[in-house]
Amino acid sequence: MEGLIGRIRAWFPEARISMKYKMPTFEIGGNWVAVGNRKSYVSLYTCSEEHIPPYVEKHPATRCGKGCINFRDRDEIDFEDLKEVITHALDVKKEQMN
Repeated sequence: MEGLIGRIRAWFPEARISMKYKMPTFEIGGNWVAVGNRKSYVSLYTCSEEHIPPYVEKHPATRCGKGCINFRDRDEIDFEDLKEVITHALDVKKEQMN
């Protein structure tokens, strides 16, 4: 969980961080992602379920919910593909990513 939060902070330093959904939530312009910790997995929640399919198409073994991706402790996370999901969810322009 800490690793994912640290990456989001590094990737999107302009994001406002809060505990809006009782979990670390990153917001840019009304769009958000949040990171939740459960007993055996970490979840990345997005503001809409439309952000999830591109990651799941590339990584079909990944568990997901309607608007979230669930990473079990033993799962390998493709952080580059995950960054695309977060970028899309926060609606950050490509030129801002570099």
